[in-house]
Amino acid sequence: MQACFDFIFLAVNLAVPLVLAAEAAMIAERSGVICLGVEGIMIFGAFFAVTGSYYTGNPWLGVLLAVAGGALAGWIYGIFAVTLKGQQVVVGVAVNFFAAGITPMVTQQIWGSEGASATVNSIGTMDLSKIFGGSTGISWFVFLTILIVAGMWYFMYKTKYGLRLRMTGDFPLGLQTCGINTNRYKLWAMTASGILAAAGGAYLSVGYGNLFVTDMVAGRGYMGVAANIFGGWTPLGGAFAALFFAVVQTLRYTLTDLELPSQLMQMLPYLVTLIALVLFGRNSKSPEGLGKL
Repeated sequence: MQACFDFIFLAVNLAVPLVLAAEAAMIAERSGVICLGVEGIMIFGAFFAVTGSYYTGNPWLGVLLAVAGGALAGWIYGIFAVTLKGQQVVVGVAVNFFAAGITPMVTQQIWGSEGASATVNSIGTMDLSKIFGGSTGISWFVFLTILIVAGMWYFMYKTKYGLRLRMTGDFPLGLQTCGINTNRYKLWAMTASGILAAAGGAYLSVGYGNLFVTDMVAGRGYMGVAANIFGGWTPLGGAFAALFFAVVQTLRYTLTDLELPSQLMQMLPYLVTLIALVLFGRNSKSPEGLGKL
């Protein structure tokens, strides 16, 4: 029973950045913008969170710095992809490469090492060991993530702005004939996407860990994009798909007794993501205006 509790809480903790990445991809792509730059913005979020915590001593201020940086990155992303009409896939890949290249350089300037920052104050976890035994703990970010997913669902399906956002991705001409500026909605969606992605990166560096490490995002942004597709471009669908991928990640840490090659265990989450995308992604209906300006 103790092993079961440990497995569940580890999976939930590992799901946080995947869920936030999936929500970031969802809101951007429901507005019609292909969002492959989630990975890069998560890297920025992880870096800014550690930087903020390092200079202020408060990890929550680090998270605020991260989401502010993510909002700026998402807005600039939107300017290139929407206002300047750049090829959206290329813009997303460029964001990822830029983040992966500049953060080690700045890390070297601040901490004298390209590979990792100094350790900083982290948010920590809620200790549940008195209830469930062992060393069980759950990140405070888990509760924040649940609120975000619920808020995203409410916004998308219970408000007129959510309806307009969905129409922007599905039938932008209909909104334009009503005099609504669809590009404005796309830019707001990209800004919100940057905030969510950066929050996922901040969780990795000051929520789940206490330092910034080069390549610490390790493909979670891409997994979030896959979870969004797997979940049918919906807030709840993407969240549950991300939770499924997190369960697979947890198996990587718990199946050590099988004595399988370490390389196979490391590739397991990405392999399952690829298989799920191939098997179920073809049946998911993307927004009609995705990638079209």
